[in-house]
Amino acid sequence: MKILVCISHVPDTTSKINFVNGDSEFDTNGVQYVINPNDEFGLTRAIWFQEQQGATVTVVNVGGPETEPTLRKALAIGANEAIRINANPTDGFFVAKQLAEVIKTGGYDLIIAGKESLDYNGGMVPGMMAGILGYNFVNSCVGLTIDGTNATANREVDGGKETLSATLPLVIGGQKGLVEEKDLRIPNMRGIMTARTKVLTILEPVAANVNTKAVKFEKPAAKSAVKLVAADNLDELINLLHNEAKVL
Repeated sequence: MKILVCISHVPDTTSKINFVNGDSEFDTNGVQYVINPNDEFGLTRAIWFQEQQGATVTVVNVGGPETEPTLRKALAIGANEAIRINANPTDGFFVAKQLAEVIKTGGYDLIIAGKESLDYNGGMVPGMMAGILGYNFVNSCVGLTIDGTNATANREVDGGKETLSATLPLVIGGQKGLVEEKDLRIPNMRGIMTARTKVLTILEPVAANVNTKAVKFEKPAAKSAVKLVAADNLDELINLLHNEAKVL
């Protein structure tokens, strides 16, 4: 079984976010980048298939040379090889088109992507890939088993979980639950050294429309100061809840 894991290169969630050029661009100065958490759950599940069922695991990213440390980390975790599509991931459709081309030419059986990246939270790319390719698609996937060419997937739905059966090739949008946080792999020294010798292929992008463009970014409004009310001053508490918070 050939597995392709789509990797997004995203800012660490603890990073301080700022914008430049009239709030039209993200300020990358001093920002630490990591594997998108939803993608990391998918990568860990792929490594499980590698270890238990002999699958080969390739990771792929759309981005410039600055994303290669993130791909090398994925290789250190256990992926067999990596692909970087040399393009700026400006638009969800553009990214999906690039990834779909890699999937078609590579003949992958299972494509694992995070259901969304934690920078733009678009949630578009996995479904678009499946639509372009005509593959089966399961989003919000929290469980996956493969038996030959048959897959059984669990996904989150409102109020519970749903179990689905599908055949390969299959695209999934994974999230926490596909594996648990305690099962995530931390690269060891041997993995880091081995990753240096693994193949990282650089591909040029195929022609694709860029249908959307970020015009301006805006931070959430700052939270107002907290007002403390004495435990025995119920009249003041009711007044604040009614007239300021307007929840009564």
